[in-house]
Amino acid sequence: MTVRSGIVGIWVIATGVLIATLYLGRAIFAPFAMAVFLFLIMEGFARVIDERVKFLTRDHSRIISILGVLIGFGLFIGLLARGIGQFGEQASDYEAKINGLIGDVYGTLSMGKAPTLTEIMFNDTGQRFFATIANAAGDLSGDIVIILIYVAFLFLAQSAWGPKLDRIFTEEESRSQVQDIGDAARRGIETYLWTQTVISAMITGLTYITLIALGVENAIFLSALIFVLNYIPTIGSIVAAFVPTLFALVQPELPGWIPGGSGHDSYFYAIFVFVGVSFWQFMIGNFVQPRIMGETLNLSALVVLLSLAIWGAIWGIPGMFLSAPLTVLLMILFAQSPSTRWISVLLSADGNPGGALEAMDAQVENETAVRPAD
Repeated sequence: MTVRSGIVGIWVIATGVLIATLYLGRAIFAPFAMAVFLFLIMEGFARVIDERVKFLTRDHSRIISILGVLIGFGLFIGLLARGIGQFGEQASDYEAKINGLIGDVYGTLSMGKAPTLTEIMFNDTGQRFFATIANAAGDLSGDIVIILIYVAFLFLAQSAWGPKLDRIFTEEESRSQVQDIGDAARRGIETYLWTQTVISAMITGLTYITLIALGVENAIFLSALIFVLNYIPTIGSIVAAFVPTLFALVQPELPGWIPGGSGHDSYFYAIFVFVGVSFWQFMIGNFVQPRIMGETLNLSALVVLLSLAIWGAIWGIPGMFLSAPLTVLLMILFAQSPSTRWISVLLSADGNPGGALEAMDAQVENETAVRPAD
């Protein structure tokens, strides 16, 4: 009993130290973790190209994948800049519409004279809010540069990983076990990233068509935001449903199919947009995503929600984006040891994390078997 209590105490202390280290070093660890996952996306993309296009070498496939990801990232930044510019051109129209909505709220609640948007933005609370946003934007710009530098060095260092493992694990059995664990972790994270990308692309495409059909301005900018938000489990899809709704609410000019003559036209229009966007989030999130995610990752939905809160508290927004793949990594690592396998069982959806790993191994073996020899 004393020995068991001592082991539990060591586990508690070690967990506390690890969490404190991750929190205090979030400025270093969070960008590096983002770089690792970006590196895995590029490597996974390169692997797919290498398997599908036989006349390309692995180096050529890797170059194409890097350029493809960087071009996609650049297009996304361009869409954001274009969207912000378009909203800036209509700033006075949006301000007038927002002032009218603020007046409606104050009048409905009998709160006296309504302040203007300018008064709200430039009071003490507003200045602190925008100062926080400005600081976050500055930190994000710096983190992007650091992440890209990390990714470059990860590509440069990957050729030395094999010889290093050979020297660290001299016994073939230990070396093989470490390689199997590393491959399982890589496949699990790549599976999550690719399936989440496919799901986000499906939702984004259908949402863009819906926004265009409903006459929402700057639909491509809003769709780009939705694509990114859907990488955040649970909370991201909720926010993604409300963002277009808020922009539709303050849209200066309503489409022609909205009947005129009512002071509540904007509210009805926003409700239509919310229903249209939420429909795709609900349908894909409840019928398509569980099948893809559940069969490939075997993560409990409750665990995904808890991991979102925990990693968000430790690393902020980067932690929210990385919460699911990090939990996948932990589940795979805990499943390797009999003493920690119970943790992996709790993290899994069906109580059989080993089954998930075996399924991934079988998938890789099947892909290898059907692939023709070079």
